Amino acid sequence: QVQLVESGGGLVQAGGSLRLSCVGSGILFSFRAMAWYRQAPGKQRELVAAITTGGSTNYADSVKGRFTISRDNAKRTLYLQMNSLKPEDTAVYYCNTDVGGILRWGQGTQVTVSS
Repeated sequence: QVQLVESGGGLVQAGGSLRLSCVGSGILFSFRAMAWYRQAPGKQRELVAAITTGGSTNYADSVKGRFTISRDNAKRTLYLQMNSLKPEDTAVYYCNTDVGGILRWGQGTQVTVSS
């Protein structure tokens, strides 16, 4: 059974930092490209950052230079280090991977940035 479990969200002031984690089970984690998405109230879910099995990364323009995606295959964990947070980063953050053509999502973790 595929399971992705996010943690690390919370309330932070603008300019602060948070680190999100996503632990994967039921998958060969090291063989999976992984990604972080977010969804703000009333908005569509959007890609924040992605990382390949080889460690190549890409980021949404809105987070470039502030967020860093990384992975620890031994711990089956995906990370998102978020620095210089802005109120517009407020959203539920989800990790994601494609397993056999089916997108798998975690339950999400809430990030709230106060101004």
